[in-house]
Amino acid sequence: MQWSRLVILALTGLLAAACADRGRTSGSTSTQPSSTVTTATAKGGVPYKVGKPYQVAGVWYYPREDANYDETGIASWYGPGFHGKQTANGEVYDQNELTAAHQTLPMPTFVRVTNLENGRSIVVRVNDRGPFVNGRIIDMTRRGAQLLGFIGQGTARVRVQIVPGGGPEGDQPLPPGTPGTGDMPIQVAAASSKGAVTAEALPPPPGTRGQAGSPAAATAPAQPPATAVLGAGEAGPIDLQKQTVRQTPVKQTAIFVQAGAFTQFDNANRLSARLSPIGPVRVMNANVAGTDYYRVRVGPLASVDEADRALAQVIATGQQDARIVVD
Repeated sequence: MQWSRLVILALTGLLAAACADRGRTSGSTSTQPSSTVTTATAKGGVPYKVGKPYQVAGVWYYPREDANYDETGIASWYGPGFHGKQTANGEVYDQNELTAAHQTLPMPTFVRVTNLENGRSIVVRVNDRGPFVNGRIIDMTRRGAQLLGFIGQGTARVRVQIVPGGGPEGDQPLPPGTPGTGDMPIQVAAASSKGAVTAEALPPPPGTRGQAGSPAAATAPAQPPATAVLGAGEAGPIDLQKQTVRQTPVKQTAIFVQAGAFTQFDNANRLSARLSPIGPVRVMNANVAGTDYYRVRVGPLASVDEADRALAQVIATGQQDARIVVD
């Protein structure tokens, strides 16, 4: 694995980016745009930032508020190479905290990340920008990847959902001090649960603070292990480091590359024919807010690596907005 640091020069003084490798098996490269728009200040002095459009490696990203954000895709994680460095919203990155990098969601925003491969899910706080690798939708910390159970494999099929109360209401940013902003606890509605509840201890990953032999052990307070509660809901304020890891039933999923979505079937059919040399292509109908869309998807694909290759081929045909989805 190679670590690299790229530098994006400031353009017209509005956008500066510090580029570096999000050292993972996926070879991801991320960039932190440092010029953002502050719309409110949360308790504790943490700014609420949406951000201006920014460009990384020729791709434009458009930060925006999205109270209904709910997407599937591939998660990666970043750790030692960024530990102690500044995040996109000015905080210090700690690989042992439950934060995350996202390309467009405001900072901070709380999201629930569910590993669709094992059913584990946790709430994390977005405070950074990334990942900037095609096909990745969120970059977890080392701790987050450990709790979700994909620290060894490097990537996982995930669902990312904004937490109610942890993001903007309508089109307006949350006022300072609102639960879900800054360091205020968030309220998660209780979920009904029947039957026995089983728990297991999840120790901190090797090298984390407070562990014997860790370089940070002498200076950082010990981190208590998280508890994974199987079949139980969550209620009340959540300390992100002490929250329960929700366990949900695992359903079979498939990976696709979505090349485009059209309201006209003929347009979807033409793109489908053009992409047929890449692999099996499907035109899938979906109704969104009363409008029929025809989604052109390549797949199903057997693995993340295969999806990465197919995505690169689709983008090479000119479909720059193509992305990996999990259904």
